[in-house]
Amino acid sequence: MIFKIAVLTLISMATSYAGINGKHVAYKTDSLTMKGYLAFDDATKDKRPGIIVVHEWWGNNEYSRKRAEMLAELGYVALAVDMYGDGKQADNPGDAAKMAGEVMINPTMLTARFTAALDFLKNDEHVDPVRIGAIGYCFGGGVVLAMARAGVDLKATVCFHGSVATQTPVKRGDVKGKILVCNGAADKFVPETDIKKFKSEMKSAGVDFKFVDYPGATHAFTNPAATDLGIKFNMPIAYNEKADKRSWAEMQKLFNKVFKK
Repeated sequence: MIFKIAVLTLISMATSYAGINGKHVAYKTDSLTMKGYLAFDDATKDKRPGIIVVHEWWGNNEYSRKRAEMLAELGYVALAVDMYGDGKQADNPGDAAKMAGEVMINPTMLTARFTAALDFLKNDEHVDPVRIGAIGYCFGGGVVLAMARAGVDLKATVCFHGSVATQTPVKRGDVKGKILVCNGAADKFVPETDIKKFKSEMKSAGVDFKFVDYPGATHAFTNPAATDLGIKFNMPIAYNEKADKRSWAEMQKLFNKVFKK
């Protein structure tokens, strides 16, 4: 009986629904075990583009894993990464801000943790290692933009309601692929001055980018849990279904173009 229960538990952890294989994985970086989540459609054996998914400041939780599964449904191999180590998650804004801040202010740590996940994804048997993209939400949006600016070979980078500010503006030739920023027009965490600087930075560096504002959308507009979290912690965040669907469609359009699906 114990064996049967263990098997059932493993199956429930490894498979989210028919056709999509989702499994918890571990990889190493800076002396930490990073706990990610890999999702792909096991109905095909062809090598596919790989997509890195970087979580919100709460950590690699159910939301980022769900996005990885949604990407798998579209035909990609997606890795929801762990940027904090040991699968750490925050249940309040104070801890979340502290953990996110520790990563963002340390470029060496940020790059090491991202590239460790990137190497893990590239080495997966289902992935075409020359066709890699990245998406990120809030904190994760800032992470993927930082990595694109740093010259990491990402064919497409998508930032959903993330910070676009930087202390080290990109130079011409540094960004290897296309960039898409999906921003809530009512996001109080992304000031208009930062947006203007970002657009100027990208244009000056000759980056192929697109910036989309979604009217009425606030911070965290893609996350269905955002409305309740905003009420609980008195934060100006909320889910916006229309902006969520439109931004996801915008991402798909970019990926279809870049990865020639």
